[in-house]
Amino acid sequence: MTAPVWWEATRERRLLIQHCTRCRKYQHYPRVVCTGCGGDDLVFVEAAGDGVIDSFTVVERAEAPYTLARVRLTEGPIVLTHLDGIDDPRCDQTVHLAWRALPDGRHLPVFRSADDGL
Repeated sequence: MTAPVWWEATRERRLLIQHCTRCRKYQHYPRVVCTGCGGDDLVFVEAAGDGVIDSFTVVERAEAPYTLARVRLTEGPIVLTHLDGIDDPRCDQTVHLAWRALPDGRHLPVFRSADDGL
């Protein structure tokens, strides 16, 4: 039951990642065991919301193009996400967490340039 906890937290605009109390590794996406030690001593903690772009691609479709990126959080895990409001993204660019509302009250975590002051 890890995914429901994660999605429920987005209603409050909180980005949760897992932390292993045994080996102290952080991980994302939520899993039932630690990717570091294989233990099940995992707790959810709130991420700071800062990171850097690790890699990205611009998706060109019939609708407006959008940018998908791998963002490495300051805690260490990588999040696959959308970039919002970044016209010319670059690897190693500092980004900060923002939120996009979903129709059911949850929110989708997206990232914006840290230079925007958001």
